[in-house]
Amino acid sequence: MIDLSINEGVLKRAIQRARERDIIIPTFEEEKHPNKLVSKSIKDELSNLSLWEVHPRNLFRITWKNEPKEIGGGFRDIANYIELPPELTGVEARIIALVGKWFPTGAHKVGAAYGCLVPRLITGQFDPTTQKAVWPSTGNYCRGGAFDSSLLACDSIAILPEEMSRERFDWLQTVSGEIIKTPGGESNVKEIFDKCWELRKERGDDAIVIFNQFDEFGNHLWHYEVTGNAMKEVLDKELKGDTYRGVCLTTGSAGTIGCGDFLKEHYPSSKIAAGESTQCPTLLLNGYGYHRIEGIGDKHVPWIHNVKNTDMVIAIDDRDCMNLVRLFNEPAGHAYLRDQGVPEELVGQLHLLGISSIANVLMAIKFAKYYELTRKDVILTVFTDSMELYGSRVKELRAEYGEYNERDASADFHRSLHGIRTDSLAELRYIERKRIHHLKYFTWIEQQGKPIEELDRQWHDYENYWNSIKLLTSRIDKLIEQFNEKVST
Repeated sequence: MIDLSINEGVLKRAIQRARERDIIIPTFEEEKHPNKLVSKSIKDELSNLSLWEVHPRNLFRITWKNEPKEIGGGFRDIANYIELPPELTGVEARIIALVGKWFPTGAHKVGAAYGCLVPRLITGQFDPTTQKAVWPSTGNYCRGGAFDSSLLACDSIAILPEEMSRERFDWLQTVSGEIIKTPGGESNVKEIFDKCWELRKERGDDAIVIFNQFDEFGNHLWHYEVTGNAMKEVLDKELKGDTYRGVCLTTGSAGTIGCGDFLKEHYPSSKIAAGESTQCPTLLLNGYGYHRIEGIGDKHVPWIHNVKNTDMVIAIDDRDCMNLVRLFNEPAGHAYLRDQGVPEELVGQLHLLGISSIANVLMAIKFAKYYELTRKDVILTVFTDSMELYGSRVKELRAEYGEYNERDASADFHRSLHGIRTDSLAELRYIERKRIHHLKYFTWIEQQGKPIEELDRQWHDYENYWNSIKLLTSRIDKLIEQFNEKVST
């Protein structure tokens, strides 16, 4: 899972590299409570830095609580979040979303990548002086990994499908030492795994370390701790007698959905809903296919997905997502939304929703309709990234379908937003969760060589297995503190 054994020789080199580059590593606690715990001197340095600047102090901006500013922002006491009103969603339930736009790289995956890289660095299991960090992903994770690597003075290799948005590749060229494009698009995850095996064979484990978000438990742990705490703080502020019902998240690597484990511990009756595309219904139907919801990956069940704790699968049609990309980002769409009573302030914030963020909202709407939720019920979700990463997609849609007008906006509003139905979803009984869990066998045991004993432990030794991961946070923070101490002496 997360190995914290120490390699003293490599650790010494990592400490020396950090000393030379003036690197200080934030703890999980500092990422959860930056305004309270980050030192004044570091805050002063951040006041002169832009959010995406490749500077080691921006490690402290790997948090949900950055001020929403491009340059010089400090920290908030609570995460950036938005509540979507019934005028937009068409349901009474309160849908609240954490906003990922204000992370460095514009997406919260930079945190997941941090959770994977740092434990290896502070234990000497990764040598920043001789090894390259390999980041296989369908988009934002490899961007986050390349950024984290640059801040931590590590060389990186980004691997992602060739059909991902142009914006991802343009920015990656500025931070990643090497970019490898694999065949296909969002749902072509196996091709990424195949490339990793090819790299290991060609270059050897002494030259590269692969940080696979789909099987790295640092991804799960970061979201359990940091995202989970951020969500609970929002609930503490917003509930006021209302009832928290559940979190709705497209799975991708199944890292973010780890926050649901944290929330269930505090709200035991709440639910965790996992989302995917109807064009590739792996969880729902053991299915396959191709889809356009950038930010989620399919045709397998991630190793780090705690399936036994998942209550529902909700599939979203990618055509609805792409229709709403236009409704939320074209002038005619904005005008129509205003006419329907959507507040002007919210219309001006819809650019904060990237494509998978829109899918998350549609999941929450389906969830609310299925359970007949009222204005006293709260649903949580995440705006993983913003349209800043998909501007080319808007242009492509315009080129394919022509200029967007009021008639288009009306059709998309009533069909793809208010017209969303409760089809293509399933409440998971025990046996259905077990069916999904068993799908891990074909990817992880047969293809990737994981031990079948661990697959069985995930299910049959459920509490001990998953709790053993959660208990590592304090140990990791202590190792980070020790690392920083040695760097400063």
